Amino acid sequence: MSFLERQFGLTAHGTSARTELLAGLTTFLTMAYIVLVNPQILGAAGMPVAGVAAATCLAAGIGCLLMGFLANYPIALAPGMGLNAYFAYAVVLGMGVPWQTALGLVFISGVLFFLLTIAGVRQLIVNAIPRALFAAIAAGIGLFIALIGLRGAGLVADNPATLVGLGDLTAPTTQLAVLGLFVLGVLTALKVRGAILIGILATTLAGWALGLAVWTPQPYSLDALSGAAFQLDIPAALGIGGGGLTLALIEILFVFLFVDLFDNVGTLVAVTKKAGLVAADGSIPRLNRVLFADAGATVVGSLAGTSTVVSYIESAAGVSAGGRTGLTAVVTGLLFLACVFVAPWAQAIPAAATAPALILVGGMMMAPLAEVAWDDPVVAIPAFLTLATIPLTFSIANGLAIGVIAYSVLRLATRRRFAGDLLLHGLAALFLARFVYLGAG
Repeated sequence: MSFLERQFGLTAHGTSARTELLAGLTTFLTMAYIVLVNPQILGAAGMPVAGVAAATCLAAGIGCLLMGFLANYPIALAPGMGLNAYFAYAVVLGMGVPWQTALGLVFISGVLFFLLTIAGVRQLIVNAIPRALFAAIAAGIGLFIALIGLRGAGLVADNPATLVGLGDLTAPTTQLAVLGLFVLGVLTALKVRGAILIGILATTLAGWALGLAVWTPQPYSLDALSGAAFQLDIPAALGIGGGGLTLALIEILFVFLFVDLFDNVGTLVAVTKKAGLVAADGSIPRLNRVLFADAGATVVGSLAGTSTVVSYIESAAGVSAGGRTGLTAVVTGLLFLACVFVAPWAQAIPAAATAPALILVGGMMMAPLAEVAWDDPVVAIPAFLTLATIPLTFSIANGLAIGVIAYSVLRLATRRRFAGDLLLHGLAALFLARFVYLGAG
């Protein structure tokens, strides 16, 4: 029996090494855009772009390898869209938290995720929150990402009378972004593999040709690749030597932890169902191993210099290509690791090329809304409030808090009782106390 057969059980899963190889390549092509987009987002927070690009490749590569060898699932991991935007725009730029401290909080969230999984608290939290709220959070983050993309593209601009309005469509960079959005949309509609990556590269080439993107190549150096590595400030994240562990730091940590939890559960359910890997009783085999892999990848990512690592729904593309085992994830991981050697080229990508990708990815994240029972007010009202307040308050934390509070209140008002009520109402009380504190401040 070969090593691959012993490790991944290819025959038992009805697959072959060739099929898994092609599935891994397919998954990589559908999510390789993160290598270009993540550095642009975190770069806005003052982080070194080339260093973040290298960290993105390392975190994704090691995360995929952990998932493949530890959990044996065809699920790929990489720095999460939405959490990277929250990291850059809400935490660093909005709250004024140094990016080194924010990386320390990502590290701590990864450790806590690991401990909560061991203690079984993770399952209690998942059971206490309705799936409809999971869906609303995912879609709200999608709108959050899309809004950032629309602003970056110049399609949406500040307006003192209406808060926001249409941007300057005559601006060359805006026109370039519109061209990129058109290219990405057409390629996606045609179901071209790697559509987002191809669209970003095509828009970048157009920007260079039109003189709208300028990049001065720098010598390839280890310093550029390691610019974000081991820069995390864990003592500051714990409030040591400063103003103490403030409510703001606790809130950031909570969002990193909670959104990562929801994202992984949602992705895991979707991908395993598609792959036919769900057990007869509806449970997901080796669930804890999946979560351990995610926690480990987040810790590695924070050390390398990037935001929270999550499971990617793009893994479903590899499953559609026949991927059924962890070998698919391993192949994807090796391809990400190979990208480390071209990481400095991420600096050559203009914002007008990555903005369309943010818009498109944000739009794709609306799909979970189909799971919401919109005819049930107890579910629909919290889901809508979550969906609306995440982008409109520019905060995942606010949307999550408002949704949980609304759901708790409506459950109490209608006297609906379910398992996990005590934890749900406890979370709602904490969120309410947060708003009282913010109002008093």
